[in-house]
Amino acid sequence: MTSPIFAFFDPTYILVIIGLLLSMAASGYVNSTFAKYDRYRAQSGVTGTSAAEYILQQSGITDVTVHPIAGNLTDNYNGGNKTLNLSEATANASSVAAIGVAAHECGHAVQDAKNYLPMRLRTAIVPIANLGSTLSFPLILIGVVMSMNATLIHLGIFLFSFALLFQLVTLPVEFNASHRALQILSDGGLLTPAEVPMVRKVLTAAALTYVAAALATFLQLLRLIILFGGNRDDN
Repeated sequence: MTSPIFAFFDPTYILVIIGLLLSMAASGYVNSTFAKYDRYRAQSGVTGTSAAEYILQQSGITDVTVHPIAGNLTDNYNGGNKTLNLSEATANASSVAAIGVAAHECGHAVQDAKNYLPMRLRTAIVPIANLGSTLSFPLILIGVVMSMNATLIHLGIFLFSFALLFQLVTLPVEFNASHRALQILSDGGLLTPAEVPMVRKVLTAAALTYVAAALATFLQLLRLIILFGGNRDDN
């Protein structure tokens, strides 16, 4: 006889837990790495904002403006309104880490200017990925309530798969932006040869957060397939 303690235990939860642990580990690693190299003041003395403005100018990008925003490591490039937004930890700091993060976001601006295909693809996927993330679990829940309606359940799983597709397309976009950043910093004189490897470590740590997010989403999708993928509507 099954113990009441395990009556409602779903062993597939282990997949969710693994994904959560991966995301937490990646987040902790990027924060600690940034904090480590945020203590190294760049010999050039430029701030993240100044570095970003310099890189944009050198790249021939004149329609992007740099703005400070609240938060820590909330830096982002918005192609919709052509703004490069730098967090408080980056905008006014002159550390090696801050300049590296600013250069990474400039990498996205360069991608946008050059019509980098994976970025265009990611932008195109965003609406349906958001729709899938919003509707997938309600559809699956309704399908379960409606006597395991396979059509609704499978539609929910299909929509959730677009969230994974978005994560996968994001990987080359982020890695390429970091590659561009390192190339720009190596060629532009903003950092010394000894400082560039420090930036590489910061950007590698940041990239791991996207890898962890993709793995966590994959594990969540795998769990849904294990639980409901073989379900058939007998009605």
